[in-house]
Amino acid sequence: MKLTLFIILLMSMVFPVQAQEVLGKWENTNNEGKVNSIIRIYKKGDKIYGKVDHIIKEEDRNRLCTKCEGDLKNVPVEGMELMQGLKKEGNEYVGGTIVDPKTGKEYRCKIWLDEQNPDILNVRGYISFFYKTKIWHRAE
Repeated sequence: MKLTLFIILLMSMVFPVQAQEVLGKWENTNNEGKVNSIIRIYKKGDKIYGKVDHIIKEEDRNRLCTKCEGDLKNVPVEGMELMQGLKKEGNEYVGGTIVDPKTGKEYRCKIWLDEQNPDILNVRGYISFFYKTKIWHRAE
C-alpha cells in the first residue's frame, strides 16, 4: 500500500515537469488576437526548431513565402521550418533564428515559457537592439 502511494506521488510530480516544456503545438495569433496558424516546436539533435503545422484560413494554406530568401524562397508557408537552431540556456532557448513569412525577414530569436503559466510561450525576434515579443498559447 505504501509503495503504491509512493508511486502515485512520484508520478504526479513527473507530469507537471513534462507539461512545462516548450515542445509541442502553439497558437500563433495576429495583431487582433485571432489564431493564424499552429506552430509545432520540436527537438532535432540538441536544438529546438519550429514548423508551421497548420494554417487556419483555408485560402492561405497554399501560400508561398515569395519574400523569403535563400532556401526558403517560394517554399509553402504551411510546413515551413520558420524557427531554427535554438539552444537551451537556463530557462530560455536562444541563439537561433525565426523568419516572418509575410515579410521574408529573418530575426535572431529566443523563446521562453511564462513563469506563472507554462501554457504561454514568449517568442522574441531581434534586429540589432530592437525587438518584438509575441505571445503564443499552447494548442494541445
